[in-house]
Amino acid sequence: MASGSTGCQTVAVSSWLVTGGAGYIGAHVARAFKAVGITPVVVDDLSSGRVGFVPPDVPFVQGDILDVDLLTGVLDESGCAGVVHLAAFKYAGVSVKRPLHTYTQNVTGTVRVLDAMHRAGVNKLVFSSSAAVYGVPDGELVTETSATHPESPYGESKLIGEWLIADVARAWPEFSGVALRYFNVVGSATDEVFDSSPHNLFPIVIEALLEGRAPRVNGTDYATPDGSCVRDYVHVGDLAISHVAAAQALEAGRTLLPAYNLGSGAGLSVLQIMDAMKRITGVAFTPDVGPRRPGDPDRIVAEGTAASADLKWQMRHTVDDMVASAWSARRAHR
Repeated sequence: MASGSTGCQTVAVSSWLVTGGAGYIGAHVARAFKAVGITPVVVDDLSSGRVGFVPPDVPFVQGDILDVDLLTGVLDESGCAGVVHLAAFKYAGVSVKRPLHTYTQNVTGTVRVLDAMHRAGVNKLVFSSSAAVYGVPDGELVTETSATHPESPYGESKLIGEWLIADVARAWPEFSGVALRYFNVVGSATDEVFDSSPHNLFPIVIEALLEGRAPRVNGTDYATPDGSCVRDYVHVGDLAISHVAAAQALEAGRTLLPAYNLGSGAGLSVLQIMDAMKRITGVAFTPDVGPRRPGDPDRIVAEGTAASADLKWQMRHTVDDMVASAWSARRAHR
């Protein structure tokens, strides 16, 4: 196991452990902590993260969240006030073919994080959940009270994670935790970090354009204004700010809801994203059109009023901002 410094004792300000902090979202959360004077400590196994995404002055430990002794040691040595738990196997579609791996990483992994926290006496947790807990929503606008009926092992594993947090809170009165449910995370707040997932729309389109290929639209016969499906796209920088706001609220002893949606309340269609890609990149293309994917709903959009009130949630970026920042960050790493 390669590791950097794990100590935070010499730092006068608060510190928080960020699992998965070398990933696309986690690296943004680490930077958001730094921006408000809180020291992040990163643990990541680099299975999908990149060590280059971690700022050079941030303590980094390469290790597996399944290693409860390692996690306990990091928490003991660092003096962190809490944990932001982002490390997970995040691919909903692939999880259907790899359910055991998904449950091991996402359910057993969360159990190990909670176990390490209990051993180290660290009692505050911000949990990275997902809109996948809702499955196909019953209505057009998803709220925190919408029914949860996940349709993939990934979504199930995230909902179980939320149950675990609730169970631990009942058994451990000093413990407090909150789950953040989000949808399609896009853009970059810095050219130092970009989304490299082969399963997300923005990197799929950007890689196609960089390679001179036409990106693909799956279905234009949905019951939406332009025929393509509508999804909730949120900027990763905005998302990171709310993770830090949640951590600060827990540290201040504020009462929070068990879970919050981080959503736009409006949504964008796939063809609207394609139009923005043309505008921003200057690449003229006509997307290939294929059949819709089985089970894809017409529209999934979340309402984020509660998070706006409690967690500084705000849509600070337009679709053009999202595309421009994603395009710039990816090109910086060619």
